[in-house]
Amino acid sequence: MTEKVYPMTIQGKEKLENELKELKTVKRKEVVERIKIARGFGDLSENSEYESAKDEQAFIEGRISTLENMLQNAEIIDSSKSKEGEVTLGRTVIFKELPDGILEEYAIVGKAEADPFSGKISNESPIAQALLGKKVGDKVDIETPGGTMSVEITKVV
Repeated sequence: MTEKVYPMTIQGKEKLENELKELKTVKRKEVVERIKIARGFGDLSENSEYESAKDEQAFIEGRISTLENMLQNAEIIDSSKSKEGEVTLGRTVIFKELPDGILEEYAIVGKAEADPFSGKISNESPIAQALLGKKVGDKVDIETPGGTMSVEITKVV
């Protein structure tokens, strides 16, 4: 079975590596200490502190496993090899909504580093899927869950 490949920028990979390091060196130790303290409270069957710490431990270990898999199967994006003015993975696209002209800006990144609140959208999102391969000046209709949105690409960085 082939492992899933996780496209990401150098910065995205570094961010995930830092998160993994934090989980392994700090968070893991903190939760082990919380479990140790909670055990001292007595009966584990009715010990909410113990249950909470064990739940957090399970979450941390799951996240560590996920991050290790993503980093092991990371594919670094080099947007400098793509054509100037073309929307590709790793580039930032600025477009205006038509007809009202509202400008929006998104960096198109791999799913592993997507953060819509920071302006980073996944290459698997409907907006990115519609824009990938397009160029400055292209008008694109984007099918979103909220309906069709018409845009014109004004800049690709």
